[in-house]
Amino acid sequence: MLTVTNLEYRIGGRVLIDNASVQISDGHKVGLIGRNGAGKTTFFNLLTGRLHADGGEITIGTRESMGTVAQEAPDGDTALIDIVLAADKERASLLAESETATDPERIAEIHTRLADIGAHSATARAATILAGLGFDEAAQMRPISDFSGGWKMRVALAAILFAEPDILLLDEPTNHLDLEAALWLEGYLASYPKTIILISHDRELLNKVPNRILHLENGKITQYTGNYDRFEQTKREAEALAAAQAAKQAAQREHIQKFVDRFRYKASKARQAQSRLKMLERMEPIMALSSERAITFQLPDPEELPPPILTMDQCSVGYGDNPPILKDLNLRIDMDDRIALLGANGNGKTTLLRMLAGRLANRDGEMRKSNKLTIGYFAQNQLDELEAHHTAITQILAHRPKWTDREARTHLGAFGFVQDKAETKVSSLSGGEKARLALACICLDKPHILLLDEPTNHLDMDSRQALVQALGDYQGAVILVSHDPYLVNACADRLWLVSDGSCRSFDGDLEEYKSLLLQQRREERRAQKQQKQGEKDPAQNKKQDRKARADARANSAHLRKAAKQAEKQVEKLQSEIDLVNAKLADPDSYGNDTGKLIAMNKKLADLTRDLEDAETAWLEAAEALEEATA
Repeated sequence: MLTVTNLEYRIGGRVLIDNASVQISDGHKVGLIGRNGAGKTTFFNLLTGRLHADGGEITIGTRESMGTVAQEAPDGDTALIDIVLAADKERASLLAESETATDPERIAEIHTRLADIGAHSATARAATILAGLGFDEAAQMRPISDFSGGWKMRVALAAILFAEPDILLLDEPTNHLDLEAALWLEGYLASYPKTIILISHDRELLNKVPNRILHLENGKITQYTGNYDRFEQTKREAEALAAAQAAKQAAQREHIQKFVDRFRYKASKARQAQSRLKMLERMEPIMALSSERAITFQLPDPEELPPPILTMDQCSVGYGDNPPILKDLNLRIDMDDRIALLGANGNGKTTLLRMLAGRLANRDGEMRKSNKLTIGYFAQNQLDELEAHHTAITQILAHRPKWTDREARTHLGAFGFVQDKAETKVSSLSGGEKARLALACICLDKPHILLLDEPTNHLDMDSRQALVQALGDYQGAVILVSHDPYLVNACADRLWLVSDGSCRSFDGDLEEYKSLLLQQRREERRAQKQQKQGEKDPAQNKKQDRKARADARANSAHLRKAAKQAEKQVEKLQSEIDLVNAKLADPDSYGNDTGKLIAMNKKLADLTRDLEDAETAWLEAAEALEEATA
């Protein structure tokens, strides 16, 4: 159990966390939410000890471990699978000790503990996690130095998931993931057997994983039961109730004050007036819950163009002299299109957007577009194009030097920059504010097509909702790449799948795409298993394949016998282990004969190891039999 009592933290004289208390029970999955800058990451750093509180106390169970994703991405020549396996410190330590231990009792303890923590299945579990996060079997064996920063952070995430701490802290875990990996992570976390505290602005993730919500607002932490949708509903109800009570009290105060004002100077009523005046003084004011100011902005409407505004006919695109990344592109875009691009990272989604934006020329085929067509491209690194020393106004004027200050303010106002925010330096803006400013710059030309590559990476929940509403009102076309399922579902009415070197329409919704991914992963695992077992050579022709299956069926009697024998061996070893455990549980065994006790422990360790081997052999025999008789 994690208990936070009267926690206080100040930064630069400002109280960021003010006398906050919360208790999180074992096994609860908790979403920590709040606007950017509210102190969510600071709260995590206080929990992990990276920061020290100015007051209060944080306590966890004596045997509980806490873990979070490493702040720095791993590097070096170590293979990905080995980095993830090394994250389980206990397993790595026990395996190292087992190589040198000589004391039979200690050897028994080591192997018993290794069995308890499932060490025999660790490699398969690590490989499953890496595969879910987008690393195929070949990639898992490559050194971490081969990968870019975003992929390295995926490995860091895989490592902490594999370590499986009792309290898992995750700060925006989907930021470095594509939609496919984010969907896998959602399912993995939903079934995580221990406590999770999750910072995220991904609405779908906060609805599928947490059963509690912690809302950090004005330095206070309030706990709500249920997921994010339930939190929103509960908070709205609380705000409405508080507003009604405050209005009722205000009317009551007004009535009493009128009585006092009318009769306080009349001798016959002076005592009653004085009594009511004291009543007013004793009346504790009820404050209406202040809902945080909603963020709104509006995208400019482009000039109407006749359809189609862009078409591709057998186009291809790539980099340099290398083979094309995408080919056979036959696509059409109209002004009312809302399209989301699906496909794993590396398949070419960003390449397609760069081609549409005119930053990459098509090699073959023909791309036709209206002469008046303007395109706005929000790249993943779009915020890097902002000048830190500029204010929001000077950033706009740098693109429109002939505009007046008033014209710049009017444009910024449409993107939620009002009053002093328009004069705030870029370096002092939050991530969400920078994203809106970048979007304001992109929309100066009133684009007919908006190309958005992960536009929500720096947006908090309210800013994301504002973006959804703005895109809903926008009169141009939108082509979107996002790992946020809520944004895709809310904004897109068409899906294009970028895979196998091309881009085609996907006939289905996001749930159907998720089912397709699960099916593909099952088929990939089955194919890998077949390849490892050597039961099917991909180069075989159909005749050889039929012969192989016929031979396998002919050998099924032998496989069935082997599976039966393996099962009997497992049962025999389990019975022997039960007998040894029964003797070890007998107090009479702990007499003066130490040698006998050591021998029993050594026998238990040997039997446990033999049982693991027997279980593996049994599973392999059962799988071989299943394949042969399928």
